[in-house]
Amino acid sequence: MEQIIKDGLAKSMSYQAYRELMAKMVENESTTGNDKSEDMVNYTKLNEQRMKRWDKTLKVSDSAKEELANIDSKQTWLVLTESWCGDAAHVVPVFNKLAELNNNINLRLVLRDDNDALMNQFLTNGGKSIPKLILIDEASNKVINSFGPRPAEATKLVVDYKAKHGEITPEIKEQLQQWYNKDKGQSVINDLMNLLTVSV
Repeated sequence: MEQIIKDGLAKSMSYQAYRELMAKMVENESTTGNDKSEDMVNYTKLNEQRMKRWDKTLKVSDSAKEELANIDSKQTWLVLTESWCGDAAHVVPVFNKLAELNNNINLRLVLRDDNDALMNQFLTNGGKSIPKLILIDEASNKVINSFGPRPAEATKLVVDYKAKHGEITPEIKEQLQQWYNKDKGQSVINDLMNLLTVSV
């Protein structure tokens, strides 16, 4: 596991580099990941707009800022993501906003499809769901915890819908986007703060 994480970190990029990569993908009518279909390219375009909006508008409460300030040991937040992923477009900018508030947090991003061994260590119910945040203590190189792909409330929304309808449909994807827009990143912040409190 330690070697797999080391390999992942070696291939990782900063949030800024990831955002530049996304902009380049949009410009070239392309997408990250193995599936270069028109749908995926369109999702990347959509997500570029979403992330641009969250980068500008996301707010972190004073209480969350205080909790973040309590992290006094160096941590790396390694995130598995792809440009086409709708959840990632809403969740990853929150990770970045939080990481910017504490110099002890080093946010790094890797592409899921280029890091299969790493992804396989952090499956969600057997699936390669993203985004997935891996919290690593830099002193020991040990994984403290992981988070994702969605905040608990959004996960419940999807699970309940799937139980009722038997599958993920365009309707639930639309509902999920509306939920994220209404929530404004606050559930991600709260869930992550709870996780960090347990981990510290």
